[in-house]
Order: sequence, then C-alpha cells, then structure tokens
Amino acid sequence: MKAQIITIGDEILIGQIIDTNSAWLATELNVLGISVDSIFSISDTSEAIQGALNDVPKDVSLVLMTGGLGPTKDDITKYTLAQWFDSEWRVDEKVEQRVKDHFALRAIPMPKVNLDQARVPEKCQVLANMLGTAPGMWFEKEGRIYISMPGVPFEMKHIFSEQAIPKIRTKFKLQNIVHKTILTQGIGESSLMEKITDWEASLVEKNIKLAYLPSPGAVRLRLSSTSDFAKENMQGISDKVNELLPLISDHAFGFERDTLELVVGRLLTKFGYSLSVAESCTGGYISHLITSVPGSSIYFMGSATTYSYEAKTRVLGVNKADLEQVGAVSEIVAMQMAQGVRELYKTDFAVASTGIAGPDGGTPDKPVGTVWIGVSGPLGTYAQRFYMGDKRDRNIRKTALQALQLLRKEIVKTVKISEIDSLFIKE
Repeated sequence: MKAQIITIGDEILIGQIIDTNSAWLATELNVLGISVDSIFSISDTSEAIQGALNDVPKDVSLVLMTGGLGPTKDDITKYTLAQWFDSEWRVDEKVEQRVKDHFALRAIPMPKVNLDQARVPEKCQVLANMLGTAPGMWFEKEGRIYISMPGVPFEMKHIFSEQAIPKIRTKFKLQNIVHKTILTQGIGESSLMEKITDWEASLVEKNIKLAYLPSPGAVRLRLSSTSDFAKENMQGISDKVNELLPLISDHAFGFERDTLELVVGRLLTKFGYSLSVAESCTGGYISHLITSVPGSSIYFMGSATTYSYEAKTRVLGVNKADLEQVGAVSEIVAMQMAQGVRELYKTDFAVASTGIAGPDGGTPDKPVGTVWIGVSGPLGTYAQRFYMGDKRDRNIRKTALQALQLLRKEIVKTVKISEIDSLFIKE
C-alpha cells in the first residue's frame, strides 16, 4: 500500500519554516507498513491544492494533507476540498462546542470567525482535534482515502495518532515494513559498497533492500524488508546484519539513532573511565558533541581549545622547539596535545585535534584538510594523519567524528572486547 504526503503553505515554500510534519508522518506510515510514494509542498491556493489532488498517482491509496485549516481568510484548504469533493456544508455540533470550550477554558474572548471551524464539508468524517480548534477531515472517493489535518505539528500528530490511525487499520489490510540501520564512520560510500558487494548481492533472495545514506564523515546502511509477517521480516534482517558486521567491524559504530558521541559516552560510563579533549582546528566542536549527550558530566572532565603556538605550549606543555621545527600540524604535536590535556585533567583517555581546516593556510606538504588526531590512554599515546578535503565546515565535522571513532576503538582495545560486541552496549 502506498501513501502520498502533501504539505500546504507558502511559509514552507519560502523557507520561513521547515516541514517537519512530513518527516514525522513518513515515520508513522512506515510503522504501519505503508510505503510513501512521494512527499511535496504546495502553495496555499485553490489551484495548487486541486492540481495536487488531480495528480495523485493511481496506485496511491492514502493521501495525507497538512496545513491551511486555520480560521483566517488565507487558509482555504477546507473550502477547496469541499469544491473538489462536490460537497455541501454542515455544522458539526461537537466541533462547535469544542471551539467554545477551548476559549472559555482560557478565559479569553472568542472571535466570531472561530465558529467557522465547526462548518465542515458534508461529505467528510470529522477527526476530533482535542488540542486546537481546527478538526481533521476524512474523505473517501473511488476507493482512496484523503485525510486533511492542521499544519500545527502537535495538533496534527494528535489527530493522526488518536483519530486517523485506528480508522486506517480498520480500512486497510496492512503489511509489515521492518528497517534496520547500521552506522559507519571513516569510509566513503563507494569504498563501503566495494567492501560488501557480495553480501549485498545476497539480499535479493531474502527480499531485503539496501540503501546507502551518506553524510560528511559517515555512511548509514539501511536494510528494509516488507511482508505480511513481522517476525519473518525481523529474523531475515537480523540474520543479514549478523553477516554484515564482521565485514565492516573497522567502521561500524552503532545502530538506528546512535551517534558516535553517544556510543563513546556509553563505553566510558560502562567501564568507569574519564575523558578530556584538546582542540585546535576543530575549535571546541569535539567537546560540543561530547557534552551534547545527557549525563556526560559523569565522564567528561574538561577541554582546552589551544589555537595558538603559545597556548599549546603554556596550557598543554607542547614543546616549543617541536612547534618551530615541524609545525603544529604534525604527529609529535598531536601526541603532546593529547598527553598534555590528559595530564592536565588527570583522565583515563584524551583526544586531540590539530590541522588545517581551510580555506587558507595550506602548503604543498600540508594541503588544506590535513589533520592529525592524537589519542592517549592506558595503553599509550599515538597520532594518525587524515586528509579531510577542502571545505572548512565539513573538515571540522569529519575531524570530530574521526577523533571520536579513534577514541571508541582505543576504549574497546583497552577493555578487551570485540568491535562487534561494543556495538551492543546500551545504557
């Protein structure tokens, strides 16, 4: 079964607000076993709305619309739908009373225009909105369901979850769609594909689809399976994930909504370790990621952002002669930065970044994007060089992720567990 999502409103088209409704609805539809055929936004005009309704693909059984249901003159979705469905009007007494109660509860005068919310197309079934004044509407035409909901996110979510989903379950025989996402870092999309090409070819026999979802410094692998039996879906994907993990153990770091900072935090918490960070080219971004995790104060002791030679020497104890001879972007300086901040905060582990983020500052020997990352822990200190590219923001993001990945691997090595086992450590 397929669905289409249509968001209505000029504020989306001009970039004034971000369309979060579509992402949320797509997630909910997936849980129901309904695949999304398309998502698009249109202007709040009768011509655009009717045009979208006329162009719905033939194999789409469910159309979800959000927006344009307010009481003001610029909200014309309800009136356009009445025209398109060739419907007369009626006053819904329950909606009318709910509107009156809404204002009475807040002890504020009710503008007369709000009573118009109770005037609905005769051919619709009202979907009660207990959090606002605009009701949702359910239409049926030629075997297809059309659901119109307010654009206010918390109202839309309430109507869809409490009113629409029970009716959808009754109306349609739904399949089960199962997803599993594996998160990787430090390998590009093409290289990853080459690494798992034989495994990927074996997915066909299990009716499993694979999607590569790249972002700066990371690639997500999403496995999807659809059938009438949820248990069968889960087992098929689980078997394939177990085959995949040994092939990408150097790069995999988690599942679903995991982040590297979250995974590192779990490991540090699990084994009672502490962490400190020294940053130069990342300017505090590694520390920002680490402290974005709730409870990070348990293991994160502090950081030092030392941009200048003087700061590296005075705060972290980096040897001045080394800085002058080989420069800040070097193996020895990255190692000294990691050791220095670890000693400064008396932590079990430390990571350090030093590099040329760009767009200027590169040389033939050290082009823009050259980065050294230092790691220090109970097993010793080392540094590794990377070439991140020529885009400053991407370089900072990629360097931070790579630093966290190296830290994760060092913790795993220290506690003597396997890379794969580390993926399953939860809070």
